[in-house]
Amino acid sequence: MSIFERASDRRHLLGINGLKPHEIVDLLDRAENAVAVSRRPDKKNSVLKGRTQINLFFEASTRTQASFEIAGKRLGADVMNMSVANSSVKKGETLIDTAMTLNAMQPDILIVRHHSAGAVALLSQKVACSVVNAGDGQHEHPTQALLDALTIRRHKGPDFHQLTVVICGDVLHSRVARSNILLLNALGARVRVVAPSTLLPRGIEQMGVEIVHDMRAGLKDADVVMMLRLQRERMEGAFVPSVREYFRYFGLDAEKLRHARPDALVMHPGPMNRGVEIASDVADGPQSVIEEQVEMGVAVRMAVIESLIGWPGDNR
Repeated sequence: MSIFERASDRRHLLGINGLKPHEIVDLLDRAENAVAVSRRPDKKNSVLKGRTQINLFFEASTRTQASFEIAGKRLGADVMNMSVANSSVKKGETLIDTAMTLNAMQPDILIVRHHSAGAVALLSQKVACSVVNAGDGQHEHPTQALLDALTIRRHKGPDFHQLTVVICGDVLHSRVARSNILLLNALGARVRVVAPSTLLPRGIEQMGVEIVHDMRAGLKDADVVMMLRLQRERMEGAFVPSVREYFRYFGLDAEKLRHARPDALVMHPGPMNRGVEIASDVADGPQSVIEEQVEMGVAVRMAVIESLIGWPGDNR
């Protein structure tokens, strides 16, 4: 569903899939303005004064939840973090029951992270407010892809057609990879994925990416190197021989990075496993924009929230 389309008089951001290129660019432009707001001494405005934002995280993520909370508060919204671990969900309440309960509280927007793909879309059909997908299973994480794009654009300019972006690591278990592939293809970038065959989803070539199994060959002429966390908590079985072997062949170190362009950006969605998918000297090195990604995350989430519920006219 397009972020700018109404369905039952609501707006949602459930994924990158379905967004048009001009809508992506509009969100990035809005986020650019939010960067300026966030860098002022007085970082708060009243755009969403009187609006209520609920962060509903069924899956722990300190970084993403904090980013959405700060974003909502900087826009002037009343923000509530719902601790699912301490809620009646743990006592057997279903997702639909939770949706109905929250809906009765008359929120304006729900920010939802869930361990099951499709759960956020299901919840969006049961509430009378806007819903943002903050990550659902192995499906999508749209605001992460948007903040990555904003970070890239600030360094490389607006023409993504000139860029080769290499996504490396655990693509199989990564919703970040999926959202980034969709977004980068929509903006015209050349996308290459580098991973062992055991960490690539079946049919990924149909998403319009190049597939390489050798890290050095995959990094050739890369403008952006996007590393992914090895998600061992999602793995059932032996996907890699050992962490040491994985880093040897697919971890980003200074020697491998030299195969990319000299001005290539190094990115990582976090949290990082240092010495597993990325070496510390690279993560903290001059080509790294990992810390900037965190800053851009607040700006992008401000742009998304304001776009969904900050327009003239109520969304209910």
